[in-house]
Amino acid sequence: MAPRPRRALQLHAVPGLARPCERRVELEPRWPLRLPGGGADGVTRVRGGVLERLLHVEGRGVLVRAAQPSCGSVVIGAWGPSAGCCELALLRMRFALGVDDELAGFHARFAADPLIGRLVRRFPWLRPARRPEPFEALAWAICEQLIEYTRAAAIERRIVRRLGPSLPETPALAPGARGGGAQPLRDVPGAAVIAGTAPALLESFDLSAGRALALRRAAREVSAGRVDLHAPDHERGWRRLRSLPGIGSWTVECLALHGQGRLDQVPAGDLALRKLVGRLCSGGDPLARADEAEVRDFFAPYAPWGGLAAAYAMRL
Repeated sequence: MAPRPRRALQLHAVPGLARPCERRVELEPRWPLRLPGGGADGVTRVRGGVLERLLHVEGRGVLVRAAQPSCGSVVIGAWGPSAGCCELALLRMRFALGVDDELAGFHARFAADPLIGRLVRRFPWLRPARRPEPFEALAWAICEQLIEYTRAAAIERRIVRRLGPSLPETPALAPGARGGGAQPLRDVPGAAVIAGTAPALLESFDLSAGRALALRRAAREVSAGRVDLHAPDHERGWRRLRSLPGIGSWTVECLALHGQGRLDQVPAGDLALRKLVGRLCSGGDPLARADEAEVRDFFAPYAPWGGLAAAYAMRL
């Protein structure tokens, strides 16, 4: 990865944010990492090696950018209406990027593993993708139920374009850079917005009727405070979500892994994992499919990092 100069995060004006407050931190990751690329939902994008997206903190827009000047340094900047909003946005991005993950125990234990050890040694920076806001992980997991990912990503892009809040335009990345004509940065709509959206409109984005209702029900639980996705007791929220029609174990496990940083959780219903475990446990039969219990049993020896081990196994 080519180092990015710290000036790449310079910002002269943010349309839509009058006199924005700025906060910037330079961090040393606790374990090797690489910044992710742009997301298929169009919310996060990368230009010139700088990752940028729009977040909303207490309903107020905050622009965040991250760059990696060197392998041992990550710089994150936030521009928003107040210092408090910027600080919270920085915390969310630290979580999403995995800056504070301590993975030495996993790598010491599984660097010689007969299945994933070679990959663990080759890709020490690998982590499951994370969202800065757990509701994003929940909402997208519902959208991705039982359909191919490309179709689900198209649904997510439609939701963002129609319902996601935005800044008027994308400001320049550095002095002299040109931002004219750029599409506006949009955030994933929050739980309150989804909760107030008619199921028919959600269906018009290509969601099935059942998933549209499930998404709206989950959003209502979150927006009403009956499910607190930020609470330390994750399991309590999971139980409440599992009681809703259309919300199963795979959806909750995706929320846990991608939205709450629970590396112990394996999305055992994932078709790719079921194919992988089926093939490995059948002696190479390409048509074999493991069930969810078999997938969980397969990754049980990797506890408490089953979700991380699964991310490595998916590269086999």
